[in-house]
Amino acid sequence: MADLMKATDGKADPSAGPAGKPEPRERSVRVVVLALMIAMLLAMLDNLIVGTAMPTIVGDLGGLEHLSWVVTAYTLATAASTPIWGKLGDMYGRKGVFLTSIVIFLIGSVLSGMAQDMGQLIGFRAIQGLGAGGLMVGVMAIIGDLVPPRERGKYQGMMAGVMAVAMIGGPLVGGTITDHLGWRWSFYINLPLGAVALAMITIVLHLPKRERKKVSVDYLGAGLLTVGITAIVLVTTWGGSEYDWNSAVIMELIAIGVAALAGFLFVETKAAEPIIPLHIFRNANFTLMSVVGFMAGFVMFGAVLYLPLFQQSVQGASATNSGLLLLPMLLAMMIVSLIAGRVTTNSGRYKIFPIMGSILMVTGLFLLAQMDTGTSRFTSGVYMAVLGAGMGFLMQITMLVAQNSVELKDMGVASSSTTLFRTLGSSFGVAIMGALFTGRVNDEMAARGGAGATMHSAQLDAASLAKLPAPVREAYEFAVASGTHAAFLVGAAVGLIAVVAALFVKEVPLRGAGPETAAPVVEAV
Repeated sequence: MADLMKATDGKADPSAGPAGKPEPRERSVRVVVLALMIAMLLAMLDNLIVGTAMPTIVGDLGGLEHLSWVVTAYTLATAASTPIWGKLGDMYGRKGVFLTSIVIFLIGSVLSGMAQDMGQLIGFRAIQGLGAGGLMVGVMAIIGDLVPPRERGKYQGMMAGVMAVAMIGGPLVGGTITDHLGWRWSFYINLPLGAVALAMITIVLHLPKRERKKVSVDYLGAGLLTVGITAIVLVTTWGGSEYDWNSAVIMELIAIGVAALAGFLFVETKAAEPIIPLHIFRNANFTLMSVVGFMAGFVMFGAVLYLPLFQQSVQGASATNSGLLLLPMLLAMMIVSLIAGRVTTNSGRYKIFPIMGSILMVTGLFLLAQMDTGTSRFTSGVYMAVLGAGMGFLMQITMLVAQNSVELKDMGVASSSTTLFRTLGSSFGVAIMGALFTGRVNDEMAARGGAGATMHSAQLDAASLAKLPAPVREAYEFAVASGTHAAFLVGAAVGLIAVVAALFVKEVPLRGAGPETAAPVVEAV
């Protein structure tokens, strides 16, 4: 596979100038970025579409007891493979590695659609997740190669737009496909999108030929990192749901994770070509952006998970409408990201954005923590817009500053490390905010005499809630509002770490063309 990757990236850029520096037209870069956004959409849409189809899948294949593994297998494979894909791109060429990840993702999609039982589906979802790990990293690293940091802000709105489209459109598309075409098409739908991305990238993307000396792959480091990440994700996924937090299984997983990551750090100091070169963390800005990215992931995915729960349970929204009611947050995120990107491109200044983003993120979470049974949809929408504005300042700026903080030869591992920290942040956010939410709901239900009405009082939807007796329903609404308050208040407290980290960021000049240069250039690596 390494030879194929080298061959795919080996074409010299036909637009290269006499100095060997390619000078593609801005229009060509935009076409490539469009293809990359399609690939990013594949990775982001998948879980959202499949999540909507899960009840139908269980009804057809059975295996309800293994339901959580359909998502967990995908998440584990994505998180564990992310840093490895980044390093492979640095070693063998980004184009070939990226195309390989798309092909693996599409193979996993086809196999998942053909699954005949839950065991097969879980295995094929792991293959899908393996490819997905390379999609996100490949997009970020290739954009890092194609577009200098100073010019990258022009494309931030596109990235934020893709995220908004995925979060809004995923459940809608998933429901429509499942109802009219069957659940298998929730996987097959990836094929036409993937084919378009493959064709466009193969034809349009030309990266400069890279000369690499022969190196050995850090297999031991990759193995230890995979074990460590797997243990962390399983702890955050199983803790408080499948197993008690103080159970033997969780304790053993924590011990395995700590031991594996400690071993990984030791191995990386000795490896000739480490999976994650530890020297990148000597740059203060890179380390600070990793912290901010972790916190942004913690907050973002916790909010996206528990805001719809509040809207359905307390405000009476349907499942479909609760997704649409996230629009204030997502639109604010997209608009602010676009504005921040333009300002960064025009001025070259960026330090203010992580600070503003962190402060708005904490403010938005604090406001959301004040919601109760009397909060109107308009008020909650305003609060969500404040949070969305904060996320808009953070989501792309963290990647931009991180990439600007490393040498071009480490662009892949910088992109994958930043993505990994955000992914791990989301795992911890969902686990910690979820544990607080569920615990508070159950406690409030017990205190108000409603605990006997349902064994899963933290998991009722609007339709099930309507069937409960009025006193129990009112108790549950109060309990959900109380759980939301606890989850978002802790999120706001955790978000303060991002504010402190952002204050210490140094405004290092962004690499690349100044305002006088009309088109971005491809940097040789």
